[in-house]
Amino acid sequence: MGFFTDTSVCIGCKACEVACKEWNAIPEDGLTFTGMSYDNTIGLGADSWRHVAFIEQDKPLAGQITGGQTGQDARGVRWLMASDVCKHCTEAACLDVCPTGSLFRTEFGTVVVQEDICNGCGYCVPACPYGVIDQRHGDGRVWKCTLCYDRLGSGQEPACAKACPTDSIQFGPLDELRERAALRVDQLHEAGVGEARLYGHDPEDGVGGDGAFFLLLDEPETYGLPPDPVVTTRDLPRMWKLTAAAALSLAASVAVAFAKGGTR
Repeated sequence: MGFFTDTSVCIGCKACEVACKEWNAIPEDGLTFTGMSYDNTIGLGADSWRHVAFIEQDKPLAGQITGGQTGQDARGVRWLMASDVCKHCTEAACLDVCPTGSLFRTEFGTVVVQEDICNGCGYCVPACPYGVIDQRHGDGRVWKCTLCYDRLGSGQEPACAKACPTDSIQFGPLDELRERAALRVDQLHEAGVGEARLYGHDPEDGVGGDGAFFLLLDEPETYGLPPDPVVTTRDLPRMWKLTAAAALSLAASVAVAFAKGGTR
């Protein structure tokens, strides 16, 4: 199960942010002036499990009238809005590095933190290729989106998807969402929106595909997303093998040295 977020129909209402905070009893944040337009939370964190980005662009507005000009020469401000969330990676590095088992894979394929087991070591924070996981100030433990694990268990959809008035956030089986997303991209391309693209939908990407993927209207970097995310623990098996080989070689050298010393 997962999320498909169609940013082309996001209106920036922040209903998802509010619903997420209300259902999960997340502490308030974003009450200070950031200087970043209407973006009062800046990014995902321990107290922001959903983050609505507001991106202003000065770009050509083909077919629109702006300042007395039309066609490709017309320019104006284009707003891009997108509700970001934990990606619930198929190959999740946070799971690989957690020493307590606080992070686990649910029966729905999502990744959840058990706050009563988290010891606040913070290993998972730099392991996340998206910079999603964060430690709460004054607490030390890590917190992130659970994809409303408690709601899924009772047959309900996540609070953010339930509250979204435009169906920008869609919840369901990932295979169905990927098919729906591909059709939506084709629809936008036919309508002349050639920059529409999917992000995080490919199971062959560097994290095995995301459990929360997006339809974007510009490059991933525009939305603060890494262009080519890779699971940060991909080299761990090889590193452990090399470490083991080095340890055995060292042990063998020490044994030989002791044997020669005993002979003398």
